[in-house]
Amino acid sequence: MSSARLPYFLGCPSWSEPAWRGGLYPADARTGDFLSLYSQVFNAVEGNTTFYAQPSVETVRRWVELMPADFRFCAKLPRDVSHADDLRDQLAMAVDFRALLRPLGERVTPFWLQLPAVFGPSRLFELHAFIEAFDAPLAVEVRHLAFFAKGEEERALNRLLRDRGVERLCLDSRALFSCASEELAVLHAKAKKPRVPPRPAAFTTFPQLRFIGHPELEANDPFMAPWLDKVAGWIEDGLTPYVFLHTPDNHCAPELARRFHARLRERLPGLPALSEAKREDEVEQLGLL
Repeated sequence: MSSARLPYFLGCPSWSEPAWRGGLYPADARTGDFLSLYSQVFNAVEGNTTFYAQPSVETVRRWVELMPADFRFCAKLPRDVSHADDLRDQLAMAVDFRALLRPLGERVTPFWLQLPAVFGPSRLFELHAFIEAFDAPLAVEVRHLAFFAKGEEERALNRLLRDRGVERLCLDSRALFSCASEELAVLHAKAKKPRVPPRPAAFTTFPQLRFIGHPELEANDPFMAPWLDKVAGWIEDGLTPYVFLHTPDNHCAPELARRFHARLRERLPGLPALSEAKREDEVEQLGLL
């Protein structure tokens, strides 16, 4: 059982959060059931785990069994690739990573390349060479401030990505940084996430948004409002946006994602509602009724 087919991809940073028991997941859900339960509600997920460690062949096989064919797993290239001294020297590792995930087929579309803040305009030639050789759908997230200065350096980046059919991944952390809380989860999130201005881009048919939210769900509404208009417009233009919602500790990420979808339905009448997650035994019982 899964949500009715949506005209966009919606999800959270992961599916493996135990705090979602009793909310997104049944209170007695087993960790091994999280992926199948998650994919009943959301049709996409960020591949954050692959940034830190590559999955085993056995894990990929299990993902193939559990992920619906129309699910999207935006696998981050490992940090050993993205945070190396020269991207060109890591091409073999990137190609091997792509091959490892090949059994997932179109579920891995696009791959994500998250570049560090030290990756600046003087290294665009590395990115150019990497894109030419990688040969797979790709979205790139940059964090160097020069790429947000609206000058020639940012224009050069945009030309490179647009001309080669690579998406510029947009991260919007304004809601997070509007929070004055001194809670450890908020402080930790602020330390990890860049404070850069959002750059809505649609260089491809699959624009990408990572929205880093405020821990109080209602406080996100004014920051989400422009994105609701943008995403609705992209859908009406025939594009297929990807939208991922975070909160500081991600305990409320599913609720924020549901909130985003509910508000989007107000702008796009006829957009189906999200399904509820149900265990296999519950699905079987419903089938008997």
